[in-house]
Amino acid sequence: MLELINDFLWSKVLIALLIAVGVGFTVRSRFVQFRYFTRMFRILGASQAFKRDKHGHLSSFQALLLSVAGRVGGGNIAGVAVAITLGGPGAIFWMWVVGLMGMATSFLECTLAQAYKTAQPDGTYRGGPAYYIAHGLGRRWKWLAGVYSVLLLVTFGFGFTALQSYAVATSFDDAFGVPVLYTGLGMAVIVGLIIFGGIKRIARVTEVLVPVMAIGYLLIAIVVLGMNLPRIPEVIMLIVNSAFGLEQAVGGGIGAAIMMGVKRGLFSNEAGLGSAPNVAAVAYVPHPANQGIVQAFSVFIDTLILCSCTAFIILLSGAWDPAGGAEIGGVALTQVSLADHVGEWGRSFVSIALLLFGFSTILYNYYLGENSLNFFSESNLTLFNVFRVAVIGLCGWGAMTDLGTVFAFADVTMGFLALANLIALLMLFKPGLRILRDFDDQIRAGIRHPVFNAEKFADLDIDPAAWEIEPEDLQRLKQYGEASAASGQPVK
Repeated sequence: MLELINDFLWSKVLIALLIAVGVGFTVRSRFVQFRYFTRMFRILGASQAFKRDKHGHLSSFQALLLSVAGRVGGGNIAGVAVAITLGGPGAIFWMWVVGLMGMATSFLECTLAQAYKTAQPDGTYRGGPAYYIAHGLGRRWKWLAGVYSVLLLVTFGFGFTALQSYAVATSFDDAFGVPVLYTGLGMAVIVGLIIFGGIKRIARVTEVLVPVMAIGYLLIAIVVLGMNLPRIPEVIMLIVNSAFGLEQAVGGGIGAAIMMGVKRGLFSNEAGLGSAPNVAAVAYVPHPANQGIVQAFSVFIDTLILCSCTAFIILLSGAWDPAGGAEIGGVALTQVSLADHVGEWGRSFVSIALLLFGFSTILYNYYLGENSLNFFSESNLTLFNVFRVAVIGLCGWGAMTDLGTVFAFADVTMGFLALANLIALLMLFKPGLRILRDFDDQIRAGIRHPVFNAEKFADLDIDPAAWEIEPEDLQRLKQYGEASAASGQPVK
């Protein structure tokens, strides 16, 4: 039954919706992910990206790192290997396509999450798909927001937490001979110490952990590419030809390549799932589009850079035979492939990378689960503590359990999660485009750092308390008005 549901969701429904949202918003936004690609670096390089307001909210940069911590995980190491094993090298091409279109999807969902965030009594923010569904689509759709929150809790808070623990523990057992029990208990203790400190402690940990793990993995991939420079064009052609059935590729042909590319690509970068918007919403930014641009960049980092690193490590290795594929799969294929390039220590390197990737993802999954609970109850401390204890328990249990059925179940709940979010995004195209136009207009008027004026969007049920305008922002709005008047446009 799980296989039938998975096949229907992933091979038919979700592919159509992902194309509709990704391609549709790309065209309607005039290719926003490419227009503002260089601006991603300017936003992250500006002091605004590191700025927190008087309540100590996450900065734009911290929100980026926390979302990268979630996107970058087992999907980048084990997921890519699975995609190649079952879908052939062509699956990587479709992962790239999902990544490029996913940048637009992520821009839309994270911009909406910022716009519809709500201010809490203690001065913090809450937001995400449940909030933009409830406020953006109106009271009649509040049931969908509730369904989304439950699916988010089940998929990320429980299912994916156990799966990450399992991947890390089995990898450590293979590379170092460490019993899965010890790895599971060690992760449970460390995760417990961090999650009881709340989102700010999680952000501080990921602020250090994510750059180290991403840059380290990128550097080893660059070493591998350097060692195999003459063969890179050959591998690129293999990927492209296999994607369109022009190569005698291992896997289930072009259909399997597309399905595995889309499925594993979405599992890796999460664009369209609505997970990253939960983090994007709590950042302090002057305009919702700012965080949309930054989060589009996190998809690029995940899929176009880190997934490609794993793909080239595998396809350039002796462990992968273009005629016969590989006898092993999953994380073991990545481990053997890297060991083939750099020696036996490569197997240990992959295990350590997976530990860091999986650990950061568990912290991220915890926050998503907490945010889904918060949609139903904002002040039930007992409920949150029970959830924290459950997450700690899942770290230990997941490490010692064969999770084949759990993985299949998580794929189904992830599919329904994406279904709910993508339907909402299609219905919220107009507000998303309107917010983007406001950002575009200010850029054209010469405003270097656009500011969001919630009063201008009062008809969208946006919480004005979440968009208090600071003195320097008021000055920029004044400049915007003067620039609009000078250009003959009506001052808004």
